[in-house]
This record gives sequence, structure tokens and C-alpha cells, in this order.
Amino acid sequence: MKLQPGDALIIVDVQNDFCPGGSLAVPAGDQVIEDINRVAPLFSTVVTTQDWHPADHCSFREKGGQWPVHCVAGTPGAELHPRLKPGDNAVSIRKATSADREAYSGFDGTGLSVQLKERGVRRVFIAGLATDYCVKSTALDAIRAGFEVVVLGDAVRAVNVKPGDGEEALQEMRKAGAVVMESEELVPLHS
Repeated sequence: MKLQPGDALIIVDVQNDFCPGGSLAVPAGDQVIEDINRVAPLFSTVVTTQDWHPADHCSFREKGGQWPVHCVAGTPGAELHPRLKPGDNAVSIRKATSADREAYSGFDGTGLSVQLKERGVRRVFIAGLATDYCVKSTALDAIRAGFEVVVLGDAVRAVNVKPGDGEEALQEMRKAGAVVMESEELVPLHS
């Protein structure tokens, strides 16, 4: 697939807490980094999203949610993985910043759709963590916002709370209109 002007890469939640050793580690979550770092320079617009939770976020088990405490704003666990290289001009989006509201999607309450449209973006390529939660929600919201969506299948990993959740999420994204492809299939704009 040849890249075009108006393409953007959205790197979803490649944060320390979602990588091995983190409080909510996605199995092999750090394995997405090499593919992301290889393709990020091909895009003029790169966005990173981060969970940026208050310490009493509703998703935490102690508050009745389903997850252990993770990605608390300002902590090392909330930082992007140190090996991730999104580029110096990457746009940073922080989400799920209200204690009483879940926000899996990078578009949920962040103004991301407006920022992308102001930059002339028409198609978004999505990579990161986790396929069955934040990647899926970001992709579906991008489709609803009118963007063409491509999910880089080799640059996402799933939590798989139930076996097969990741594959089901990919199927749901395809049904909604997303294309799923491998990052090696990207052809640079000026090639």
C-alpha cells in the first residue's frame, strides 16, 4: 500500500505499564516497538496516545473497575516506552484523564479528530496496544469520524482476557471498514 499525503500514524498506548514488567503488561507488548520505529519516519504526521489516569480512576479494581492500577499520570508507568521513537514532531494525546470516565479511544474527549483534519489527514494507520481495547476503540472512532483506517496487524498486540479477543477485535474492525495489513507492505510516499 502506497502512502499518500494526508496519511497519519497513530501509535496507541505503547507505555511502560502495558509492556513486560508493567502493572498491566500486554503479552509481548514491547514487540510492536521495532515495527513502529521502522515505519514512523515514513509519516509526516505521527500521533502518540497515552492513558493518563488520575490515581482514583474508575477502571481500577479498587474503584470497581476491571484493571489493576496502571498509567497513573506523571508516573514512570505512564511514560512512553523508552525504546519507542515516534519522532520529534509527534503529536502527544493524553486520554482517560477524568476519574469517573473510561476512555479507551484516542479520540474520546481529546480533540484528536479536529487536530488531524486541520493537518489535512484523511487516512490513519494504527499501531500499538492493546488490539482488543484501545487499538480497537481508536480504530472504530476514527472510522466514525470519517477517516479511512488501516491497522498494522504486525504492530499491535492483544491482552486476550479471553482467548481469541485480539482476533475478534481485528474482525470487528474489518467489519466496520478498516483494512488490516502488515507494516512491511507500506510503500513510502517518495519511492
